[in-house]
Formats: sequence, structure tokens, C-alpha cells
Amino acid sequence: MTKKLEELFNLDTIDSTQEAQDSNELLTPLVSQHTQLPQETLNNLDKIESALPAVIGLEASDSEMDELSKLAQDSYKDLMDLGMNVDSRFSAEIFSVASGLLGHAITAKTAKINKKLRMVDLQLKKAKLDKTANEGEQPLETGHGYILDRNELLKELLVRDKPKE
Repeated sequence: MTKKLEELFNLDTIDSTQEAQDSNELLTPLVSQHTQLPQETLNNLDKIESALPAVIGLEASDSEMDELSKLAQDSYKDLMDLGMNVDSRFSAEIFSVASGLLGHAITAKTAKINKKLRMVDLQLKKAKLDKTANEGEQPLETGHGYILDRNELLKELLVRDKPKE
């Protein structure tokens, strides 16, 4: 802090040695505190990572989406430069087209991310089904039912509707 600021705000003067000590405190790194992830979580992440490349055509589509996004971004930049250099009455249409191209770039990136999320979701569902199949779990019984054919059902209804004598 300068002397003029100290005088302007009516502050006490700070020694340069104390200022140097304060600045050294800021330069010392803080002790990093991080928690270790459980081993089960790390194993699940490894399974997901190893399963993603096994899907055929995933990388090809990613590169196509990246290429489309890059092309749209480059065209956006070119049109923005052009819009800045033309007459104002023509620039509105150019900026409109440029914003459309930027929207296409965002859509390409979003489609890529959504596809990856769907693949991970499907793999998690498959893993869950595999786990239940391997454990031999039976589905939970939520109710009781009877299998009747049409004739048995009609007999039951007629017995109930008969007047008692």
C-alpha cells in the first residue's frame, strides 16, 4: 500500500518487513486434504472405462461430431469478422446466420455427450442385470394370483350370483 493511500484513508502505517512476512504467508501452500475414494468405486469406474472402448463405432462418431463442431465454430468466427466489416444494415443477417452456426456447434457437442451418457447408462443397466443373473436372485413376489380359464371364471361368477334358498 502506498503512503498516499494510507494518508487518504487515515490508516496506520505498515512496516515493509511486516508486509514481506504477510506476502510470504500467501506463498506457502496449504496442506492438501483429500479423501480417498472407496475401492469399490474405483473398481466400478475402471469397469466403465474399460467397457466404453469396446463399443464399436463410438470413437468414429465422436471424431465426426468434433469435426462438425470445429467447422461450425470456425464459420461462426469468419461470419462475425465479416459482420463487423460490412454496413450495419447487412450485418444483422450475417450475425443471425453466425449465431445459428454457433447453435449447431453446441448441438454437436451436446449430442456427443448425450450419446456417451446413454452408453454408460446402458452398461450400468446391463451390469445390474448380470449381477442379479449371477446371484440367482428370484424376482420379489408382490402378490398372489390364480390362473383361470374363461369357463372356470364364469362358474365362479354364477355361484356367487345364485340366490340362497
